[in-house]
Amino acid sequence: MSESTAPWLVAGLGNPGPEYAANRHNIGFMVADLLAERMGGHFKRSGKAQAHVVEGRIGPPGPASRRVVLAKPMTYMNLSGGPVTALKDFYKVPTEQIIAVHDELDIPYATLRLKLGGGDNGHNGLKSITKSLGANYLRVRAGIGRPPGRMDVAAFVLKDFSAAERKELDWFVDRAADAVEALISDGLERAQSTYNS
Repeated sequence: MSESTAPWLVAGLGNPGPEYAANRHNIGFMVADLLAERMGGHFKRSGKAQAHVVEGRIGPPGPASRRVVLAKPMTYMNLSGGPVTALKDFYKVPTEQIIAVHDELDIPYATLRLKLGGGDNGHNGLKSITKSLGANYLRVRAGIGRPPGRMDVAAFVLKDFSAAERKELDWFVDRAADAVEALISDGLERAQSTYNS
């Protein structure tokens, strides 16, 4: 399958279960949910991987639209690599057409950075994917900022967004979903010039 006909794989990273749904660590799931809504699809359990999946298209109607597989790994964050790899193999997706959407501590809240490759920066979801695939996949890094004071990082990422943060959260998730669509439709450099702030 050539790159032009292979689908894109967008993996929103998070933890399954209602107790994690509104956590900072789950912004990848929030973005994936919005993208599924935009595509008019509903997540279903995949028979090929421990993930919930939606297949659809992104971009203008017609030949310019791109096939996309949206995935939410259901293994918990630190084992995200298994489902992502299984879906990559099943759909024959080139690694450079995989986008991981994830929370990022070292970027201020509500800020996005798009990039190809790089380290995992201590993020267990990325660590797991990189171990399975290598580092050469795209990332939409959604800034959540650093924990206040001496709060433990693990406690911070597993807390819900604060009341102040929630005022901007819908806008932020919407912008991150736009960035994913731009990566697929316009390529990395154009998407970076629009969304990297």
